[in-house]
Order: sequence, then C-alpha cells, then structure tokens
Amino acid sequence: MENRKILLSFNLLLLALFPLSTLARPFVLVLTQDDLSDPTVTHNPSSPGDFVVDSSDFDDFPDSESLPDSVLDPGSWSPIFEPEPDESNNALINSELTYYDAVRKMVEALSRGEYGLMEEAASEIDAASTSGDPHAQSVMGFFYNMGMTREKNKAKAFLHHYFAAHDGNMQSKMALAYTYYRQEMHDKAVKLYAELAEVAVNSFLISKDSPMIEPIRIHNGAEENKEALRKSRGEEDEDFQILEYQAQKGNAGAMYKIGLFYYFGLRGVRRNHAKALWWFSKAEEKGEPRSMELLGEIYARGVGVKRNYTKALEWLTLASNQQLISAYNGMGYLYVKGYGVEKNYTKGKEYFEKAAENEEPSGFYNLGVMYLKGLGVKRDLKVACNYFALATKAGQPKAFYQLAKMFHTGVGLKKNLPMATALYKLVAERGPWSSLSRWALESYLKGDISKSFLLYSRLAEMGYEIAQSNAAWILDKYGELCVCMGESGICTDAERHKRAHDLWWQASEQGNEHAALLIGDAYYYGRGMERDYDRAAEAYMHAKSQANAQAMFNLGYMHEHGEGLPFDLHLAKRYYDQALEVDPAAKLPVTLALASLWVRKNYAGSFVVHVIDSLPDFYPKVEAWVENVIMEEGNATILTLFVCLLTVLYLRERHRRNGAAAAMVPPHQPAEQGAPIVN
Repeated sequence: MENRKILLSFNLLLLALFPLSTLARPFVLVLTQDDLSDPTVTHNPSSPGDFVVDSSDFDDFPDSESLPDSVLDPGSWSPIFEPEPDESNNALINSELTYYDAVRKMVEALSRGEYGLMEEAASEIDAASTSGDPHAQSVMGFFYNMGMTREKNKAKAFLHHYFAAHDGNMQSKMALAYTYYRQEMHDKAVKLYAELAEVAVNSFLISKDSPMIEPIRIHNGAEENKEALRKSRGEEDEDFQILEYQAQKGNAGAMYKIGLFYYFGLRGVRRNHAKALWWFSKAEEKGEPRSMELLGEIYARGVGVKRNYTKALEWLTLASNQQLISAYNGMGYLYVKGYGVEKNYTKGKEYFEKAAENEEPSGFYNLGVMYLKGLGVKRDLKVACNYFALATKAGQPKAFYQLAKMFHTGVGLKKNLPMATALYKLVAERGPWSSLSRWALESYLKGDISKSFLLYSRLAEMGYEIAQSNAAWILDKYGELCVCMGESGICTDAERHKRAHDLWWQASEQGNEHAALLIGDAYYYGRGMERDYDRAAEAYMHAKSQANAQAMFNLGYMHEHGEGLPFDLHLAKRYYDQALEVDPAAKLPVTLALASLWVRKNYAGSFVVHVIDSLPDFYPKVEAWVENVIMEEGNATILTLFVCLLTVLYLRERHRRNGAAAAMVPPHQPAEQGAPIVN
C-alpha cells in the first residue's frame, strides 16, 4: 500500500462524477494542486455549521440504521403510496390523520379530474397549514409555486417552505435549497444541502455503495423512452418473471438478484424486506457469497430484523472467506467501530487495504476517512483527498459527501462554496424523498398520467432535473389527457403552456439540451408566449454548447435569415457544417440548407429566394395536410406511388432536355464531355 500512496499523485485528477440522482447529467470535477489548502493553516470554524475533524468516531455519520421513510422524511407520502405492513392509522396522531386524508383526497382529485374535490382537499390542507402543521405548509408552498387552486405566487411559496423547513419538513428543505441554488445564494444553499446529504448517507450500506435507483427519463427527446419503461414494470416485466422462474428452479444467482430487487426496490419492483430476506437466505444455503454479505448488512442495520452485530460479523466473515472483495469493507467497519468485536484500527485498516488493492471504491473511501481523522495512521489530508477522489471515480456517494465537506469548510481543500453546494446536491438527491420518482413512474406505467404528473411536479420543485423534464414532457405529450389543476379550474391552454415552459426552462438550466431546444422553439414560434427571436437564439446557444445538432442547425438558419442574430451567410454555413459533424443523420437537411445558402448568395433578390423564404409560412399548412391526409390508412401508399410517378416524369424530362441540348451542338464542334453523342 505504500507504493500506492506514492502513485496517488494529486497534480491533476480528472474525475467524471457519475449521475447520482435525478440530475443524470455528467458532472466533471477537476482537482489540481491549487485546490489543496495549506496544511500549515489551522482551521478555526467560523460558525456552528462548520466542519470539525473529530476522531472520536469512525466517520461523520451516525450508525447506519434502517428507518422508514416516515422517520427520515417526516410528512412523506409513503403511507399513501407505499405503506409498510405494520403501518396503520392507529399509529398516527390526529393532525397527521387530517394531513394524510387531505393528501389522499388531493391525489384522488387529480386522478379523477375533479376540480371541486381538489378545492376541498386544498382547503383542508390550508386549514392544517394555518394551524401550524409543517407538512401541510410544505404542500401549500407547492400549491403556490405551481399555481394549483391558488394564484401562482413565488413569495408565498417561499414563506410556506421556509416555515415548513424550519419545523423539520425535508421536502421543503430540498425546495428551499434549490431556490437558493438557482439564485446562486451558495452560502444559504450549502447549509441546507449539507444537512439533507447527511440524512441521505445515513441510509446507505456499510460495505459497499447501494445500487443506484436512478430516476427513469420517460422520454427520449420527443418520443417515449419505450426501452427504459419496459425494464421498469416490476413483477410484470418479462425479464423479472424469467429471473423469478430461474430462482424457483434453484439458481443461486437468480435468487440473489430477486432479493436485491425486493431489498432496494429496483426496476419498478415494490420494496419488500421480508421477501428480500427470504430470497437471500435461500441463496445463502446454496453458497452465494453476495447474499451472505447482504445478510450481514441486514443484521448490522436492523432491516426487518432486530439489529445483531454478532450475526452481522458471522455473515460478513463467511462472505469475505469466499474472497468477496466488498465484504472486506463491512469487516473493517465492524473492527474500527468495535461492533461485535473489540475495536481494532490496525485490523480494520488491513481489511480496507485488501478492498482497495482490488479497486473496490468503498475501500478507497474508508482509507480516506482513516487518513482524514488519523485513526491508526498519521493524519494526512492530502492522502485522504486522494483516496476520496479515487472513490468518486466509481460514484461512491459518501466520498462525494466528504469532498463536499472539505470544499465547504476549507479542510484539506480550499473553500469553494459553489463546488460544495453542487456536490452536496448530488448526494442529497439520493435521499428517501426520491421515492416520489418511483411512485410517479409506477403511476405512469399504470396509465394514471395525472397522478404521475403531480408526483413529478413535486420532485421538480425540489430541483430534480429528470422530474422537471418528465413533467414538462407529459404536459406537451398528453395535453388535455393530463389533468393539470390551475388557479381556478382545470388548466387553460395558456396555463398549460406556461407551466410546461417553466419546467423546461428549469431543466435547461441544469444541463438538459433537449429542454433548451424546446425553449428556443417556444420563443421562435411563439408557442404559449410572445415570439422573441433574441431569446430563442439565447436558448439555442445554450443547447448548442452541449453539442446539440438541431440547435446548431437552427442557429445557422437564424444567421441565414437575420432573425435574432446578425445576417451572416458565413456563420450560417459554419453552424450547418457543425450540425453535420455532430450528427451524420443531419446530412439531408444540411445539404438542403447549404443549397439554400448557395442560391441566396448567387441569386439574391430573385424569385427563387422569395420562394425559399416563404417556406416557413407554408410549412404549417403542409404539416396539417400530412397529419390529416397523408397519415390516414391507405393514403401513404398512394402518396408513395405519386412521388415515384413524379420522379419518373422528372427523369424523363431531364433526359429529353439533355438529348435536345446535345443535338444542337454544331457538327464541327466536339460535344461537351459527358454529353450524350448523337449519331
């Protein structure tokens, strides 16, 4: 391991931080020698929220414990969408009963499309909010932010979320943090995201990273993402049923995978810890080491069973004896914490080193913590940063959290609040409140589009880019089939367009190039808003910066016609060429556009140029004709034959003219090269 330390150069680490959440956009972090803080400078916390390195405990997180969403995320809608078997109304106090009854009524109103029922639910939630219920205040903030049964009012939304967050509502804290984040108020956003990220990591596994339950993007551009949706149908998915059949026939690997699906709620499968424990136990009987490791995790965290560190050690020992690398982390954790065994930093470090030698990300992370705190080793912040950086290459969320803390507090790394905020946000978006995404997808797959839209909208307010994109796409795709509640009834067309525009805009701010493209189209064509070529060009520029070929083409067109951008045929050609370089499939439109440029350059002011300029006005009529006439059954075949006939007639006419031109060449002059020779 000493050789490894020498190789861990910090001169330049270029790390691709994999999507940890609804953001789902590549995030590149460049750490250089300049980012390291001066180790000779003593860090004095300037506020109670500052980070203090304390070696009294192994890491900065409380013991990893399995707690229900209703505890980690007070006011969570899990009792409605994913109730635990032992959950009942008897466990709720009167104020909670009132709150959840009103939320159920709200969800039912959306599904039925009954505005009267929605108003009734909103009134009950408003009354609970006025009496001081923080969870009702959070929902009221959502109503004001979206303009649902209330006027759209950002100030009132902020106030409701502020008071709800102050009294412990985590979803309002997410919404508030995102509001600060958008306004680049990093000093306020970083504190909230730090708290939320800590709650998120408390639910992670001790031996390895939890499988990432990545929110599904239900669309791929303008089309539905059918392949991703097919894999998210849970127990109804054909692949899951095949896997379950193999497990029932005694395949240990299939048993483990089925248990994993139930334990984490993967691929649309509802979480069920009892079923997960049963399948892991069956797989363990056949010697499946990964199941042994998960059984160790279950007993260490008390998931569906009474916490028992002795049993956890037994299962993790069995798994590590079969050379399951990730199990070494669980063993090391128990030794360093002194759970089930006598505390021993040296032995714990040995297990972490075994994991790290085999490129196990959690091994890098755990060694980083030991060097950060000086547990069994000499404290070395530079080595700690290197280990955390190596862990982030594989997407280890706890390592992101540690780097965020270092940027936040200036310990080990120079203080950088924007970077700390971004990293905390990535981790926070893996918190228990992300369950809303699972329920939204489940509703969408069951055909309850309105309920899905409601849940995605709630997540969108909390800053999840994929939720913003999905909610906007649902509005555009399904139109009136999606019940969108407005200020005083079902959304008008104007309200629907405005809400979709706002959601696309938020998604574009977070790097969604398709969203930026749609914003540009909305401004260019005046869809749901006043036409504005300047803002359209701005949006296309944003999409172009993310290598979007359509945006490049549109910018070329605007330069060609001087719309929102200076009239410049050279720049127009450059953008058209770039579009073709980025996407070879753009060859036909780019070829036509370049032909248009040639005509415009050589025949400026001619009738042909006038025809080309009139095409955009003519296009909507053609589009309507294609939709109403061509796409009807049988008409496509007729059109194909008609086009073929025109092509034949064109070629025959061309051949006739070429022949006539060749016949007019005088006998004493040779025919032009390539012209037909007439005898």
